[in-house]
Amino acid sequence: MDEDAPSTDPRRLGPGLLPTPFTAAEIRAASGTGKTIRLLVEEPAGTSFERINRFVDCDAEGATLEQWRVAADGSIDGELDRGRVSWRELQEHAAFPEATTTVREETLELPFGPADCRRYEVRRDADSPAAVFWFALALPGMPARYELPVPGGVLRTTVLEVRAEA
Repeated sequence: MDEDAPSTDPRRLGPGLLPTPFTAAEIRAASGTGKTIRLLVEEPAGTSFERINRFVDCDAEGATLEQWRVAADGSIDGELDRGRVSWRELQEHAAFPEATTTVREETLELPFGPADCRRYEVRRDADSPAAVFWFALALPGMPARYELPVPGGVLRTTVLEVRAEA
């Protein structure tokens, strides 16, 4: 195969990139208006908070993504962030470089039960700490868990619940 020829694999978004766990079409099919994802964000200092991601105004090209932090009483804590994203942009978030990423299959215990995942361990270079992303194969879209090295430790975000709302 010609190295410079464009890939026909919809999971491979460019030269030097690993295939993504899901295509834009798979993410679109799994993300209708009202899809809500509840996340637990754990900070290195031991504090944590919940965040909500909700899809609204979905169409063939993308959706409006609403995101907010949850207050103790369940209301919105701070500002509601709202922006348009394309399904392709969401897929691009998981386009990791071949040279510095390892991939393996792994079962991850999540709050809603075990999930078969594709685990991507990504480094900037051989000496840098890894960012790790677990994509639940039955849940096309964002990682079911990810851990990012940050000053002071590791920031962990875990999907607690995924639901469709009318």
